[in-house]
Amino acid sequence: MAGAKNVLGTDLQSCSHDPLTGFYRDGCCNTGAEDLGLHIVCIRATEEFLTFSREQGNDLSTPRPEMSFAGVQPGDQWCLCAMRWKEALDAGMAPPVVLEATHISTLEFVNLSDLRDHAVDAETT
Repeated sequence: MAGAKNVLGTDLQSCSHDPLTGFYRDGCCNTGAEDLGLHIVCIRATEEFLTFSREQGNDLSTPRPEMSFAGVQPGDQWCLCAMRWKEALDAGMAPPVVLEATHISTLEFVNLSDLRDHAVDAETT
């Protein structure tokens, strides 16, 4: 995973350490063969997106202490599955994206222009 690139072609930046995110729980939207869901889009959660995601069967906001998961809250940055972001985009509910922390593999699923339309500056957490 060393040397991973973001959608801008530069070094992949951290997404969030609070809450600790990423498939590997390393704070980055890194991916590998084990990451079947491709948790590679660094989003900034909104209430609207969390509601949409819950309605689609992916409840990100409810704490799951048994999984050491505190739940994602509005304003949190989180590594989201690429296809979940595309689903939200298609429904007009896409959350903001931190381009510097979004893995380059995301471009296999969505256009850079769509990502740029939803881009926000990174908040270091």
